[in-house]
Amino acid sequence: MVKSEYKIIGVMSGTSLDGIDFVYATFQFDKIWHFKILYSETIAYSSQWVENLKGLVFSSLEGLKEMDNNYTNYLSLRIKAFIDKYEIKDIDAICSHGHTALHQPEKGLTYQIGNMPHLAVLLENKVVCDFRVQDVALGGQGAPLVPIGDKLLFSEYDFCLNLGGFANISAEFNGERIAYDICPVNIVLNHYVKQLRFDYDDKGQIASTGTVNKDLLYKLNNLDFYKATYPKSLGLEWVDKYIFPLINSFQLEIKDVLKTFVEHIAIQLALEVNKKNNASVLATGGGVYNTYLINRLKTYSKNEIIIPSKSIVEFKEALIFGFLGVLKLRNEVNCLKSVTGAGQNHSSGKIYLP
Repeated sequence: MVKSEYKIIGVMSGTSLDGIDFVYATFQFDKIWHFKILYSETIAYSSQWVENLKGLVFSSLEGLKEMDNNYTNYLSLRIKAFIDKYEIKDIDAICSHGHTALHQPEKGLTYQIGNMPHLAVLLENKVVCDFRVQDVALGGQGAPLVPIGDKLLFSEYDFCLNLGGFANISAEFNGERIAYDICPVNIVLNHYVKQLRFDYDDKGQIASTGTVNKDLLYKLNNLDFYKATYPKSLGLEWVDKYIFPLINSFQLEIKDVLKTFVEHIAIQLALEVNKKNNASVLATGGGVYNTYLINRLKTYSKNEIIIPSKSIVEFKEALIFGFLGVLKLRNEVNCLKSVTGAGQNHSSGKIYLP
């Protein structure tokens, strides 16, 4: 008999390398899905792990396999620490995204480290993980995967917009959930502000003092990716190939880079959220704390930008990866072909037993 209530740990590591996000949440099905976040926390990466993860895109396959094993072991320790800190006793499953090492769906490639079978043995718990591989094998982009959670947990909003390393969005159009990556956000902003020895641009204060370089802004806005139709997704490889070399060729002061790129982000986001009139836009992810960016978005957008509670802003993705695991345990669809471009809707992920 399929259960109606689940107690789940959701684990998420994003491209911005802020750290690992954890939630302990309950999911209950009573005609519709309900959730409650009981505990949540971000555990920051050490400087060594930041360097390790930044270098993944340049690793050989053998190097990736070694790092996969090391990261799986490391992840088990971090998950155990979260369980011990909050004295969590009742767990139906630990559902983990892992960390994206390689994402080239056009070549049929995606690789998330930290999803090895021995994670379940180390944690002595059922683990659901590795959610992207099956979708890519079915011809999909393997991303974004969060939209099924948007559809079933946050259906009261017209758009769900996430501002993390990359911006992605999901919405219903003609009775079908559509979702895709929009543009890079923190993966670029943090890269440049770190040259000033800051981890991030607090509230966008540095960007607000800069000057927009109109030539750079024009070239950014005219990159081919923005002309492509969905399904489409972005990875660090694309940023390394197209964004950093373009920005660096202008040899601007950091404050001018930040201001120009914030303007670029705001324009690209507004183009998407303005596709509906009088719409409500749920904005989550670390990028919502960039007050300057949000204000620029509000300048360009005609719709209401809603920033929810801190637990949803910071932990929505970890929550939804926990929910993806619940759907997998129930053998229910957790990956939508309308979102990823796969050949069929499917229940994605792997279940490992201790």
